[in-house]
Amino acid sequence: MNDIQNRLALLEQQGLKRKRRIVESPQSVHLLVDAVQYLSFASNDYLGLANHPEVIAAAHQGLAQYGLGAGASALVCGHCRAHEDLEAALAQFVQMPRALYFSTGYMANIGAIQSLVGPGDTVFSDRLNHACLIDGARLSRAELKVYPHLDVVVLERLLAKCNSPRKLVLTDGVFSMDGDIAPLADILVLCERYDALLLIDDAHGFGVLGDSGRGSVSHFGLDSPRIVYMGTLGKAAGVFGAFVAGHADVIELLLQRARTYIFTTASPPMLATALMASLKIIEAESWRQQRIKALAERLQQGLHGLRWQLLPSQTAIQALIVGDNHLAIELMESLRGLGIWVPAIRPPTVPDGTARFRISLSAEHSDADIDRLIGALFSLAETEK
Repeated sequence: MNDIQNRLALLEQQGLKRKRRIVESPQSVHLLVDAVQYLSFASNDYLGLANHPEVIAAAHQGLAQYGLGAGASALVCGHCRAHEDLEAALAQFVQMPRALYFSTGYMANIGAIQSLVGPGDTVFSDRLNHACLIDGARLSRAELKVYPHLDVVVLERLLAKCNSPRKLVLTDGVFSMDGDIAPLADILVLCERYDALLLIDDAHGFGVLGDSGRGSVSHFGLDSPRIVYMGTLGKAAGVFGAFVAGHADVIELLLQRARTYIFTTASPPMLATALMASLKIIEAESWRQQRIKALAERLQQGLHGLRWQLLPSQTAIQALIVGDNHLAIELMESLRGLGIWVPAIRPPTVPDGTARFRISLSAEHSDADIDRLIGALFSLAETEK
């Protein structure tokens, strides 16, 4: 126990100890947290659908029809009509032959990677990929090659030297802590040239980028049987879960081999009915994607000249680099004192020395909300001088 206590004390000393906040209201740009009302830039509910009345009504309908729990794994008796309909709708939405619904994005990526590669194969991973891609690569027991962030020149060099029977390139579509977009078109060219599959984790692109929110693949206008596409459904879609879409044979292999799909109880069917409603809203109300772009431009223009660096991003994720862990925490608490909640992100989530505010924009934010944040940040910058 002394060792555990010492490890916890070290986290505190390094400014890396985390604390949960108790949210007492539905997800919104205005949250009741620990009994205090905040303007929130913390949620991944990018399109404002987590508390949408049509999505809630669809969940109630699914609850009445199917009850609460699925009762079993999908390959026993847990796969309901609602799940089947959702998978068909997701495949159609992202314009791919087939989709498979998973409980979470973490489980989807781990299951997909382990199904596609194993010992003797090689995985190529961007250095800033999400933890679930890294963990999936390690658990697959394939050889792991890490290339510098967005560096297609080094990626090609690694691919050209590889003689493995199976090659899999892993990348986020939108990187969750920087908000930048992977050069997917260039990466796909390399995958075609060197006979590799490309798994795209589009957790933060699905619903936000592309035609009617179809994601990063749509954003670049790509179409290839080599693409294995993972999208999460608890962020822009506002509900819960994830899916993998791609060539029909790839999805069939995942259904047969993905341990995170086979050996877990299926998600509650009511979530699938809620997601069907969410998909319809995403496709029909493209103003939500346009609103995020407008808010991002307003924030970037408003923060011009601020002492801390705002990374370039055309997505809902706007990263403001502070640097020091303790300063990031102090500034976060100062913002909380002003009634604004922006999370301070620290290592190991981001590299050492790059602690930051991760500002998440929602289509539900107003111009006044953005201006309030801008004013607060400039005020804190003056105080810190």
